[in-house]
Amino acid sequence: MAVAVGETEACPFGLTKQTTRVRVAVGVGVGVSFPGSSFVAGGDQRGKEKRKKEDLLRTLREAHVPPSLSLSSISSREQQVRDLRDLRRKCPSEWVFQNDERAEEKVTFEQALLFRRVANIYFLVVACLSFSPLAPFTALSFVGPLVLVIGGTMAKEALEDWRRRKQDVEANNRKVEVYSGNGAFHRIKWRKLRVGNVVKVSRNEYFPADLLLLSSSYEDGICYVDTMNLDGETNLKLKQSLDVTSSLRDEICLQIFTAVIKCEDPNANLYSFVGNLHYNGKEYPLSPHQILLRDSKLKNTDYVYGVVIFTGHETKVMQNATHPRSKRSKIEKRMDKIIYILFSSLILISFVGSFFFGIETRRDIVDQKYRRWYLRPDDTTLFYDPTRASLSAFFHFLTGLMLYGYLIPISLYVSIEIVKVLQSVFINRDRKMYYKATDTPARARTSNLNEELGQVHTIFSDKTGTLTCNSMEFVKCSIAGIAYGQGETEVERALARRDWPSEANESSIERIDSHGNVVHSRKPTGHSVKGFNFRDERIMNGKWVKEPYPDLIEKFFQVLAICHTVIPDVDRDTGDIYYEAESQDEAAFVIAARELGFEFFERKQMRISLRELDSERNEKIVRIYELLQVLEFSSSRKRMSVIVRSEGNLLLLCKGSDSVMFERLSEDESHFEDDTRKHIDKYSQVGLRIMVIAYRELGEEEYKLWEEEFLKAKVSLSADRDALLDTAADKIERELILLGATAVEDKLQEGVPRCIEKLAQAQIRVWVLTGDKLETAVNIGYACRLLRQEMKEIVITLDSPDIKVLEKQGDKEALAKASLESISKQIREGKFQLTSAKEGGMECGLIIDGKSLNFALNKNLEDSFLDLAINCASVICCRSSPRQKALVTRLVKLKLGKTTLSVGDGANDVSMLQEADIGVGISGVEGAQAVMASDFAIAQFHFLERLLLVHGHWCYRRIAMMVCYFFYKNIAFGFTLFWFEAYASFSGQPAYNDWDMSFYNVFFTSLPVIALGVFDQDVSACLCLQFPSLYQEGTQNVLFSWSRILGWMANGVGSSIIIFFCTTNVMVEQAFRRDGRVSDFEVLGVTMYTCVVWAVNCQMALSINYFTWIQHFFIWGSVAFWYIFMLIYGYLSPTISTTAYMVFLEATTPSLLYWLSTLLVVVSTLLPYFSYRAFQTRLQPMPHDLIQRTQRQCLEIKTSGELSDPDQGQTGASKGTHEA
Repeated sequence: MAVAVGETEACPFGLTKQTTRVRVAVGVGVGVSFPGSSFVAGGDQRGKEKRKKEDLLRTLREAHVPPSLSLSSISSREQQVRDLRDLRRKCPSEWVFQNDERAEEKVTFEQALLFRRVANIYFLVVACLSFSPLAPFTALSFVGPLVLVIGGTMAKEALEDWRRRKQDVEANNRKVEVYSGNGAFHRIKWRKLRVGNVVKVSRNEYFPADLLLLSSSYEDGICYVDTMNLDGETNLKLKQSLDVTSSLRDEICLQIFTAVIKCEDPNANLYSFVGNLHYNGKEYPLSPHQILLRDSKLKNTDYVYGVVIFTGHETKVMQNATHPRSKRSKIEKRMDKIIYILFSSLILISFVGSFFFGIETRRDIVDQKYRRWYLRPDDTTLFYDPTRASLSAFFHFLTGLMLYGYLIPISLYVSIEIVKVLQSVFINRDRKMYYKATDTPARARTSNLNEELGQVHTIFSDKTGTLTCNSMEFVKCSIAGIAYGQGETEVERALARRDWPSEANESSIERIDSHGNVVHSRKPTGHSVKGFNFRDERIMNGKWVKEPYPDLIEKFFQVLAICHTVIPDVDRDTGDIYYEAESQDEAAFVIAARELGFEFFERKQMRISLRELDSERNEKIVRIYELLQVLEFSSSRKRMSVIVRSEGNLLLLCKGSDSVMFERLSEDESHFEDDTRKHIDKYSQVGLRIMVIAYRELGEEEYKLWEEEFLKAKVSLSADRDALLDTAADKIERELILLGATAVEDKLQEGVPRCIEKLAQAQIRVWVLTGDKLETAVNIGYACRLLRQEMKEIVITLDSPDIKVLEKQGDKEALAKASLESISKQIREGKFQLTSAKEGGMECGLIIDGKSLNFALNKNLEDSFLDLAINCASVICCRSSPRQKALVTRLVKLKLGKTTLSVGDGANDVSMLQEADIGVGISGVEGAQAVMASDFAIAQFHFLERLLLVHGHWCYRRIAMMVCYFFYKNIAFGFTLFWFEAYASFSGQPAYNDWDMSFYNVFFTSLPVIALGVFDQDVSACLCLQFPSLYQEGTQNVLFSWSRILGWMANGVGSSIIIFFCTTNVMVEQAFRRDGRVSDFEVLGVTMYTCVVWAVNCQMALSINYFTWIQHFFIWGSVAFWYIFMLIYGYLSPTISTTAYMVFLEATTPSLLYWLSTLLVVVSTLLPYFSYRAFQTRLQPMPHDLIQRTQRQCLEIKTSGELSDPDQGQTGASKGTHEA
């Protein structure tokens, strides 16, 4: 690996000015040279390696390699030279790789004009052809509206890109203090930073690059960092420099310090860092605790010094800047197919027209006789030549492609984008999805998927923080085999309702604890502490010293107070201590320890201080624990340990999941294991989160030998560094002495049971994918009514004696085979149970654990598993990993082809959210990573009910009707052109004026359909929630099925037939003017166009369910605008208005026939649809028809004063706008 360090004359770590040297190494890792130091990166190089580096250094200088360019896996010097020269040729001369310029999104031709859509490609081709003699209209009349529509999209894209560029420029031009090497700092722009620069960052400033923390304003080198921009978490993170650099707190110290860093390649992992600091012949391992990431902010610290490790696009935040997977709704995908159908229709009718045109043209000269002599067949062009009729027919085909182009709605995509954006605004401003406690409204982060919200078939939900509050409370514990903690959890109350429904009462339920005492569910009064809901007089207020095992109780709470990464924050005014924790569990443990007499109040780099009750002297003392090592928690280890020294004793304190802790206990010292297991089972059954607490004493020699191995693993730069660390940790985390277990409650969010019940009534399947134990997940399922008493449980698990025996034997192949057979058998049995339950009228709930899920997702079993799961009313997957969550989501999405929605609140849910058709992030306490990866964001799970049943239903219905109506109005208009051409011997003559045709989609019919897409409601919001079954219109795609789409198309063709033939029969043969003359071509065109405008707008009025003044204004305003346009346009010079000159004012307006024919034709056109809807509503009503009938009855009752609810059925423009 090679790194070039930027050249500078004023070196940060040099006593004299010198040019920064470029250091190169081949191997793993990136070398960062502190100028003025000896530097070898990636490994020791001697002899020939040194000469190779010098040669490569010369090559780098000759090629002017940019400062931060990294070269990996170089096989030869010649290959390096070729790579560098190729790179030099490809890159612009002004390209600075080290530059902190962000990647700017370019407005490409394809993106700006949206020519990835086939319809817009067609319009571009037609726009070009409109300048040829083939065009049936003037070029400007077609290009003008096209430029207006596409130009609007271009302007929108350009504005967004300009805003992004503005943000980029602002970020790149921020300034930071950089050490110049002469004992002073000077300010430079971020984009001029180079690897190896030493910077000073002050309070509330952002870090300009990825930095290694050298020192801070605190003596022990700690600082507090806000990482909201990286992971969305609001809690501050503690960073701490190495002891060896913590004294670098002024310019003089920086001048005399020389060091070398070896570190990993640039990567996107925010939570890991591998590297070493070489100083005075020693290696010091680096970890994420010493790394300050770009775009995070310094808080509660006056200043820090740091050295630049990665800059620009090599920083971790930029490495994470990937484009999200593009999601398209099912309606949009089907809309593309409809466009193809219309294209096929366009080609077909163009072919038919050209075919008959060719026949008619060929017949114009027969035996030198002219049939249509007035066309002058003897003096023709290629476009009309009876001697070359086939060629003329081909050119007529091209003319037809342009003439009938109005079948393709030019403003469809733009109108849909406008509607979706406005729908998103209404979602964002819905006060009933606003969470006041955290001041968090709902947010539609994308507008592309609004209608998908109304078609959700399956919901995949996380549990912790999604169904629950993720606000942990310490409620129970087991110490030395004795259960402590009295009170009742929400799950216990739910189980009581299930087991004794007639006797259960939420406000007060009595039960008997393990000691025979009556315990009430009412919370005791008194001082309330967030995170602590523990009540037991036996150990509170220092009474634990009188318990049977006071030494073990003391050790138990010492572990809780020491084994963590919590940061204490002391309020200087009040003296109160607040804790900044990376997880709610840790905060609950530290608070519980404090409330029970073990107060953690100070943390330094190498020590932790507690105020604790001394059991021997029975008084509060300050005890300091020397912190030697921290073995951090990870999802694979499922435990955390610290090694401390206290009063001469070496102790390893450990806490972790019961699944990994019991196997590490000492067989000789675990006297309370059986009792503790029983307590854990009881805690799990009532939905509590379990953590096992243990410790062991270490010998000095044992620790020294282990420390050597552990430090060797920490300084390793190999790819298996994490595995080496885990192996070393595993060796010392053995022979533990069991102290007990904690039980923390994560309460259900408000409204979750009701929400899930409503979703079930809407026939939306809910799957819960959680990492909890099976018993915990099942009981949470009952608490939130995902599982109900009348349901039959189908459990698939590998927790059987045979499987356990094979696990102990360690034969992986035999274990895998037996597990696969067991899961296959259980799935078959589950299907049999499902069939039996359905025959008895029962619903089933499927519960499967993580191990079983691995085998159920096997290619041979996934179809059987899915068949079983989708026929169950509820599914719970417990002990699921993030990868399994994504795989389950993908399986259902791909196999069923139905709309899936995932909802979660944490980083472990991101893959599931991105895999689903719709991702909904919960703005919880785990940070904003899920929200940032989501399509919609809400603050509480129960808002999902309104988001789907109200906004989802409305958006689906609006978009479906809008698209169908768009195609209807364009077919109705386009086919009148075809009928007229047939009437005119397929001459290619348009029936209407050029600008009349151009403005049809832009001005005369576009605004009403936008109003439909934004404001229309089939039923009110309260009725959407009252009748969840209405949601099935979306999941069954009733309103956008092929039968409905083809029905609207047929309606369009029928309307065009009625308009054309009725108009021609009424107008052509009748005397139109006072002098007896019949109507001419211009009058016929205006009359027919007027009928089209009236018919399609009145059709809109018939389709709308919920009128506001806005819809009235747009519908009737569009009709009025047509008359105004005719009046103004007809007044213009004939060279401009052409066939429209004075037609409206002088010809049509004075004629009674014009007005009567318009009325007759419009009524005749609307009659078929009106009759169809009247019969359908009465004989075969749709679900919304029935509810509308109910709504009307309610309104009648309300009018008579018999309805007490003043909000139900409220109508009017103001309420319509608010609810929308």
